[in-house]
Amino acid sequence: MKAPAVDYLRPRTLTEAVDLLAHASVEARVIAGGQSLVAMMNLRVASPGLLIDIARLPELHAVASYSDAVTLGACVTHAAIEDRRVADPSRGLMPRVASTLAYRAIRTRGTIGGSLALSDPAAEWPAVLAALDAEVVLYGSSGRRSLKCTEFTTGIFQTKLAQNEILESARVPKLSPDARYGYVKLCRKSGEFASALAVVVTDPRRGYSRVVSGAANGSPLVLADTSRLVAEGPRDPDALRGTISGDLDRASDRHFDDFQRNLHTVAAMRAVQQVLV
Repeated sequence: MKAPAVDYLRPRTLTEAVDLLAHASVEARVIAGGQSLVAMMNLRVASPGLLIDIARLPELHAVASYSDAVTLGACVTHAAIEDRRVADPSRGLMPRVASTLAYRAIRTRGTIGGSLALSDPAAEWPAVLAALDAEVVLYGSSGRRSLKCTEFTTGIFQTKLAQNEILESARVPKLSPDARYGYVKLCRKSGEFASALAVVVTDPRRGYSRVVSGAANGSPLVLADTSRLVAEGPRDPDALRGTISGDLDRASDRHFDDFQRNLHTVAAMRAVQQVLV
């Protein structure tokens, strides 16, 4: 199938793009890489009356490095992160993750902002940036506001992005040289969406440790007890498995069946073991 007829506009500034969103008389959607939205339109899952193309807005491609963080514009592509053409605050985690996203052709057009704004539960960036304690910057009619990634995604394809807002950038704290990370993606074959995803980030110098499960029937799931266990150091595998299982069991709203619970437990254990070895 092909997408239905749609109006198309390319604003020259971010402010103009927000104004178009705010005053559109039909359903308006923002498009950048289009690697998800166009497919959804072709399948008639999404049928906007207006596409607002932000792909060429220079401010959305900007990357700024500060003493404690790096800000990545929403239109920075997965391939740019994979190839290390932009500053990497994660000391290798983000390029590693980017290399596992779909296929190279998609990575050259797909954007980090698009992934966060769509909030597909099986997507990698929402979980990874939640593990890195990153925040998103949203620009709308009332100005800018920032939200932690753990607060931004609220459910399956659901975020706190308002109708008249555009995700402008992601601010990612810099990991210290003492930091370690683990990343495991379980899928049927390379390039497919994850069936289970686990990201572990621990940074003793900052007193920070977090374990996150992705593809978890909703927003990224922070495993609180497991995060504390990782901060304490190596533990017996049985104790680790029990703590992970406890975190998953407490997330009763996710409705994991036995197969899913086992997948997420295995992914989390493998990711934690990458950090604690």
